Amino acid sequence: QVQLVESGGGLVQAGGSLRLSCAASGRAFSSSNMGWFRQAPGKEREFVAAINWSGSITDFADSVTGRSTISRDNAKNTVSLQMNSLKPEDTAVYYCGATSTWSGRQRQAWYSYWGQGTQVTVFS
Repeated sequence: QVQLVESGGGLVQAGGSLRLSCAASGRAFSSSNMGWFRQAPGKEREFVAAINWSGSITDFADSVTGRSTISRDNAKNTVSLQMNSLKPEDTAVYYCGATSTWSGRQRQAWYSYWGQGTQVTVFS
């Protein structure tokens, strides 16, 4: 089992940066693939980024490619999402999740564990 707690959200001006962190507890973290999703008001939760269990493979949604990085530290049980050149359309609640299935990384239904989310608000 994995428990997840996100942090690092906040209010930021367009063009700025944020680093979101997800702290995990539970022995399964180091063998779990991790993903970040976001949900804006009135919209469905959407995939943002994912990293495989070892940190050797990453994947990004087209909307954040080139301005985001995802990393993990299995020794510290953390996964981070660095987002740069933020836009107002990045405003959403950001969630981290854990999945055992890399092929399902872009689909929230494949994730077994979720954090409570952290709010990111980008103003112009």
